[in-house]
Amino acid sequence: MTRPVKRSFTIAGHRTSISLEAPFWEALRTVAAEERMPMSQLIARIDTARGQGGLSSAVRVWVLQHYQERARRSATDANAG
Repeated sequence: MTRPVKRSFTIAGHRTSISLEAPFWEALRTVAAEERMPMSQLIARIDTARGQGGLSSAVRVWVLQHYQERARRSATDANAG
């Protein structure tokens, strides 16, 4: 288990920081690159949809859901072929 790493971003004109473990930062970098957007833009998108919870938690849940959905699509494609 890695210790969380804190990074700062500007979202909607306000500075904020989030702490995530290295695997979550790597997953965010990967998704941002795949979607051809800066990581700060991806985090801003997650922030917009997060509701009342904390941003760090919202990012972790978003990453989990993103990869779960990808796995579901992959399984569906494999079963269809």
